[in-house]
Amino acid sequence: MSKVTLRNSIREIPDFPIPGILFYDVTTMFKDAAVLQELSDTLYAMYKDKGITKVVGIESRGFIMGPILATRLGAGFVPIRKPGKLPAQTIEESYTKEYGTDTIQMHQDALSSNDVVLLHDDLLATGGTMLAACKLVQQMNPQKLFVNFIIELEALQGRQAFKEVEIASVLTL
Repeated sequence: MSKVTLRNSIREIPDFPIPGILFYDVTTMFKDAAVLQELSDTLYAMYKDKGITKVVGIESRGFIMGPILATRLGAGFVPIRKPGKLPAQTIEESYTKEYGTDTIQMHQDALSSNDVVLLHDDLLATGGTMLAACKLVQQMNPQKLFVNFIIELEALQGRQAFKEVEIASVLTL
């Protein structure tokens, strides 16, 4: 299997969630066992020697590969969610994305300064969601922070929003 196969497994949905947005649906990658295994193997190979202790996934598609990757790395999993979804005390960050504003939260005791964190989400567009997630994680003063995406939309230059964080993507479109 190859990156071409991974790329070909993504469904494109025009005008979702609003007119003018081309949505890259990664759920089609997850329904094919061979593609899911290849994606898991690829992500694992990228981070197996980094000492990751926690994988942090962003709601909602970060909740799919995040726990799979955490299990393979022998790390814990931490969710970042929309407001009102986490039961204990949280910290939050608001941000602007390409089609509106939003807020995300994380439990305030989810990470420690001993953690090496991998932040994972499905797609890097303008970078707003992940930048807010980075700010949340950085409040916990982890030893190291890595950022990962399945897809990076290169034309939107979201990578430029990150100054001191190592970013990697499986696919660049």
